[in-house]
Amino acid sequence: MTENEEQSPAASQPRRLRALDPRSLRGLAHPLRMRMLQTLRQDGPATASQLAEKLGESSGATSYHLRQLAAHGFVEDDPERGKGRERWWKASGDGTLFDSALYTDPDPAVRGAADLFLHEHATMHTQEVATWLGSMRDWSEEWRRGSDLSDFTLYLTAEQTLELNEKIHALIEGYRDVQPPAGTEGAAQVRLHTHAFPRSTD
Repeated sequence: MTENEEQSPAASQPRRLRALDPRSLRGLAHPLRMRMLQTLRQDGPATASQLAEKLGESSGATSYHLRQLAAHGFVEDDPERGKGRERWWKASGDGTLFDSALYTDPDPAVRGAADLFLHEHATMHTQEVATWLGSMRDWSEEWRRGSDLSDFTLYLTAEQTLELNEKIHALIEGYRDVQPPAGTEGAAQVRLHTHAFPRSTD
């Protein structure tokens, strides 16, 4: 499972994906830390005060959790902006890779962190969709036509489902090579969510 990166690095630059291990998972699996990291990836560097204002938290809370994220290598100082009294932070990577083996780790603390991480990840997806639905009238007809909120039901094996996921991801990755330069008129940051899972029909 991949937590998609939020920034849009140039197509020629390799993406920096962080594979979670038990220690880093426990460091990230906190609702506020996950939202802060997502915000830094989506919107770029920020101070603890700016993150607090955007997320409706206290600057003391964001400062503490930024330090925790830094201790686990998810964020780092932004030396290009840190010239005043406030410390600027930026995401250290473009995305996070979740190994399903973490979900069945023998350590119950790791399993609990995996549960929290996956549920919070799904919650953030839900919030993003709700934000789009609440603001779609503010966007042009072209963007409303270009958006999508679809679901499909297929009958597949686990291997076929993995193959389908890999093909979908490869298709999305191919669009990095054709994305317009930053600041292009009519272009916007686009979020894509993919969910694929079996369900019982009993």
